[in-house]
Amino acid sequence: MSEFIQVREVGLRDGLQLIGTLLPTKIKQDWFAKQIDAGFKEVEISSMVPKKLLPQFSDAEDMINYANQFSNCSNCVLVPNSKGAQLAFKARAKKLIFVLSASEAHNLANVRMTIQKSVNELKEIISLKKAMAKPDEIKIIGSISTSFGCSISGKISEDTVLKIVETILDLGLDEISIADTVGYANPRQVTSLMKKVVKLSNSVPVIGHFHDTKGFGLANLVAAVDQGVKKFDASLRGLGGCPYAPGASGNIATEDCINLLESMGYNTGIDLGKLKILCQLIEKWLPNEALHGKFLSTKSTTAQKI
Repeated sequence: MSEFIQVREVGLRDGLQLIGTLLPTKIKQDWFAKQIDAGFKEVEISSMVPKKLLPQFSDAEDMINYANQFSNCSNCVLVPNSKGAQLAFKARAKKLIFVLSASEAHNLANVRMTIQKSVNELKEIISLKKAMAKPDEIKIIGSISTSFGCSISGKISEDTVLKIVETILDLGLDEISIADTVGYANPRQVTSLMKKVVKLSNSVPVIGHFHDTKGFGLANLVAAVDQGVKKFDASLRGLGGCPYAPGASGNIATEDCINLLESMGYNTGIDLGKLKILCQLIEKWLPNEALHGKFLSTKSTTAQKI
């Protein structure tokens, strides 16, 4: 049996947070349902942030309620602080992605806190989870942004990232994500850092999150796979970006990611034919947005394995 590598689809959150088009909730729900039909077992659906800050996510609770109707999928929401986490707990989200940055400047710009303050917030969130009646039903993911460099503060050392990794793993995370928020990483950097993170994480799953600013995104994914990373974020049509990371482009395109992994002999559990139809729908839903990815230009809907 082929080795399984999971792709978490983040288009509904990371993909939509910077675009000018405000998608109606009904279309987002249709998008989500078609992702599940294509085989995704985990989807990032929204962000628990003030509605006036990011109106795109003013329907976060509605999206969680809708997603909870699908028993075969874990819905994920991004939370920047304990207030957002409490809203996610109340709405019964299944997974919370707590984001903090390896760059002090980026963390201050993105979540208005120092890195240490973010660590304290994460500690509080995990304590709140442990105090719940059924804490095992909710998972907490710690996501470290700008792990390979920052467009505000420049180079980020491995030691800086690894110190944060150790600190937040000690709090009791269920998963940890290493994010190349601005797309600065190259495969050699990814190989070096991911090897150390996988070793540190022990049994805690490691997630790779890559952007494609320099066109290295898929090469970085392969480098992470070679170091034992078994789970990745990706966004349909390469949508995505960070409002506080000037110059960053979108995430690696989900369809290209799946096509690559399947062609290498890995099993992703995703139906490429159904994914292609969804990609075409996104073109209709977002006619004025820049879309990326190579898979739609191919005639085949199955990966050519080598």
